Amino acid sequence: MIELKDLGLDDGDRLYHWRRQPEVDRWMSHAPPHDLETHQAWLESFLADSDRKGWIVADDGRPCGFLMLKGVADPQQRAQWGWYIGEAEARGRGAGRAAQALGLERAFYDFALQKVWSEVLADNDAALKAQSAAGFRREGYLRRHVFKDGRFRDVALLAILAEEWKERRGPVLRDLQASGLIRKG
Repeated sequence: MIELKDLGLDDGDRLYHWRRQPEVDRWMSHAPPHDLETHQAWLESFLADSDRKGWIVADDGRPCGFLMLKGVADPQQRAQWGWYIGEAEARGRGAGRAAQALGLERAFYDFALQKVWSEVLADNDAALKAQSAAGFRREGYLRRHVFKDGRFRDVALLAILAEEWKERRGPVLRDLQASGLIRKG
């Protein structure tokens, strides 16, 4: 059962470990923090920022990933999001798909956003497919936008609107509930 738990200071070591994993880092725009102190300072700043909200993705109570929204206080009612599954054994088992749906529920119903958007490295086929399955559409393409691992990489801009999620949410949530990935109700 996948759920989102509010991010806290006690999640710092876990996030630091996940973020430094090659399988997570390869799809991130920025390099991982060099040390735990730098990471902890980032986390403290993140938690103090009323414009950001973060959650730990938990699978049967066990932390397995991270999801965040940046822009929840934006008067334009749009926020950028990002997420990853940090535990290797949770990847490919629906945790990301469930976390996305739960995150969109929070974005559109708890924060009353009108749009959620993301930047995805253009060669990250898994993320592009996952976000497309959740209803995200491609809105743009930024060539040579990120310098990572010694080369420039392209970025796809994706977004979903509140009314698009509203149309998709019933079948998506029912499917996740039937699969035992999220709670009913």
